[in-house]
Amino acid sequence: MQLQQPNNPLHGITLEKIVTDLQSHFGWKNLGQLINIGCFTHEPSVKSSLKFLRRTPWAREKVEKLYIETFAEN
Repeated sequence: MQLQQPNNPLHGITLEKIVTDLQSHFGWKNLGQLINIGCFTHEPSVKSSLKFLRRTPWAREKVEKLYIETFAEN
């Protein structure tokens, strides 16, 4: 049974899409300035960023917040 989450703006959006969209919009350099974490500032890649963000909840929250602030429809 699939649960509906009408109040969750990230429902149905994968972490990979979030990272890819932010990287395309800001670029690695600007993304690293907005969220100063090593996976965005030192030899960044989508793969290494996903690995880090999946095991680091505080960093994932910052990335998700930036995604919502940047792309969520008001």
